[in-house]
Amino acid sequence: MALRRGNLIAMRTAINNPFTPGSDTVPVVWAGRIAQLTDWERVVRPRRLSGLPERGRTILGEAGLGKSSLVRLIAATAERQGDWVTPQLRIPAGTDSLKAVAAAVLALADTAGLAVSREKRIRDLLHRVRAVAVQGMSLTLDRAEGPEPYHALSQLLVEVGIAAMRAERAVLVHLDEMQNVTGENELSQLLIALGDALTHEEPVVAPGGVELSRALPIAVYLTGLPDFADLAGARKGATFARRFATTVLTPIDDDDLTMSLRPFVTDGWEVPDGDGGTTRVWMTPEAAAQIVALCHGEPFLFQLAGERAWYAGASSHITADDVREGWAGVVGEASLHVERILERLPERERRFVEVMAALDPADRTLTTIAQRMGFAEATQLGTTAQRLDTIRGIVERGRPYTFRHRAVEAYLTTSWPRIG
Repeated sequence: MALRRGNLIAMRTAINNPFTPGSDTVPVVWAGRIAQLTDWERVVRPRRLSGLPERGRTILGEAGLGKSSLVRLIAATAERQGDWVTPQLRIPAGTDSLKAVAAAVLALADTAGLAVSREKRIRDLLHRVRAVAVQGMSLTLDRAEGPEPYHALSQLLVEVGIAAMRAERAVLVHLDEMQNVTGENELSQLLIALGDALTHEEPVVAPGGVELSRALPIAVYLTGLPDFADLAGARKGATFARRFATTVLTPIDDDDLTMSLRPFVTDGWEVPDGDGGTTRVWMTPEAAAQIVALCHGEPFLFQLAGERAWYAGASSHITADDVREGWAGVVGEASLHVERILERLPERERRFVEVMAALDPADRTLTTIAQRMGFAEATQLGTTAQRLDTIRGIVERGRPYTFRHRAVEAYLTTSWPRIG
């Protein structure tokens, strides 16, 4: 709400600031990612509800690209449609992921009404999964006690899917920070449990007495850093690819960012006026353009620049001076954001990026980069270039090579994030 300071009303406060950098919540000011949102609305959900097979989705990308927020927006959309949705299951490093998934599947089972089932098979399955939620992979694998943990999870998720099919609802499971599941056995069990539920087909009788099989209305989204591509793809290979389609996020187009700020420029952003009514905060076109230019397509930096511009003044208009003043206070944070991305790169990949940045844009060919790095043949860097393109989304191979990750390029080739 607006606050009074003597006779002056502070229009922009911490309470009504619509920008939210660094949180895994859905930002109020949303930009881009239309392809992924449309994929849920027009492909994943309708196919699953129709009983057609459809792979799970793996969404990877460097920190700050909005992976978690994207899937939380998809989940929020699903909840509004009446679907059954897990909370965001973040997998901390060093923890047992099967425990978190078991607890979430049990919650879905409650939603599906399975907890009150009188079937002994269902009761035994619930009992087994409750044990998994407590003990995880350390659960004694005594066949007399029941199925192995991952198989029990898959079976219960299938039962949830059957209930959802009857209720004409979709089920959405979201696991985040997947790069933290580093144990090969644990990752294998987790992916098999989820993949088996995705590929399960349930026999049904169609009108007219025709028997057929249909996939269950279960959708699984996995999000994490690009490292997960190595853990899952290299170790699970074709099986993982058959069950999950992977998207590597890249920075958002400037046009999409500009469109997201259009309401501030054309209509003003509605906020309480402190007297029980509402008023509006406007943004000059120059201020909007400055925010877009500073963030280089990074959702985190976009939210950060917007947040600080909001705090830089109290009037009804956000100006370009407000943007510059606010940004000056977060130059260090913006630098650290890009430095962390570079620090995570293996030595050869980081060296590749640094050498590429030092070249004139027209000279950024694989041959020239290889020569500058001391390699006799460009083919010696082929795998490195491919990883930086298809797995990390930092460069784009072409003639010449270009940067996809524009904040990394700006950091290595200009004085950014400092404003001149």
